[in-house]
Amino acid sequence: MSRSDPAVTDEAAVPANTRTLGPFSVSPLGFGAMRLAGPNVFGPPKDREEAIAVLREAVDGGVDHIDTAEFYGPDVVNELIREALYPYPEELILVSKVGARRDRHGGILIDDDPKQLRRSIEDNLRTLGVDALPVVNLRVMRQGEPDVLFDDQLDAMVSAREEGLVKSIGLSNVTLRQLVHALRFTDVACVQNAFHLGNRRSEPQLELCARRQIAFVPFSPLGGSGPDSVLGRPEVVREALRLGITPAQVALAWTLRFSPNVLLIPGTSTLGHLRENLAVPRVHLDWEAVRRLSRV
Repeated sequence: MSRSDPAVTDEAAVPANTRTLGPFSVSPLGFGAMRLAGPNVFGPPKDREEAIAVLREAVDGGVDHIDTAEFYGPDVVNELIREALYPYPEELILVSKVGARRDRHGGILIDDDPKQLRRSIEDNLRTLGVDALPVVNLRVMRQGEPDVLFDDQLDAMVSAREEGLVKSIGLSNVTLRQLVHALRFTDVACVQNAFHLGNRRSEPQLELCARRQIAFVPFSPLGGSGPDSVLGRPEVVREALRLGITPAQVALAWTLRFSPNVLLIPGTSTLGHLRENLAVPRVHLDWEAVRRLSRV
């Protein structure tokens, strides 16, 4: 891969049955639980029964890793996961994140000093009903050069791991410099950054992760609903029509095949969209289709 011509390699053309997530092996397709909360990821879901059904059908459909956070809701999404799935299947890997919180109006606030990170880890454990979490991501809320605060944040995450509260550490929204710096301090299970057909600014981080056998987990893999959305792009629409699938399936399949260390966590609050997402690993994009989409 290169930033000028990010074509998928032959090795990545067909997703493996399992991929690495820190010390764990998981299916390439997981589930992002964020959208189970209410509008703006705040408050209760519109349809609680369907939210519970989505979680249960996801796991029944082979999903073995779920991405969440205590500040989704807040509390709401973690409590839905617990209600739907507890006691958790032994193979289910719960991935949460810390570094932010919500105000009473739903605004997102920075919550990332070491004491706040520790409290947030404990809040996740409480709302999910577990003694330890397989993976917790540090959501980096401040960009710039790695500094003393970043070192203190990493130290807090490592301390939580040493105490058995988390089994492995990930990073989210991280720059390349921050990632390189963090790897001098600790092993990293995964990196969660924005990445999709129309936004590949995190490709250097993805490439470093591939070399280090670190999972790369794109968030917003469809580009959201604004001008960054990839769903209406002519190349994506043409491939969807040619293959008889949806534009979302095309975009997700391309992302999954971009590199063998990519894990997808598409989210939804409806059973229909969940079933569409669960079919993505079976979508076959031939080599020429992958190359055409890679030039978007």
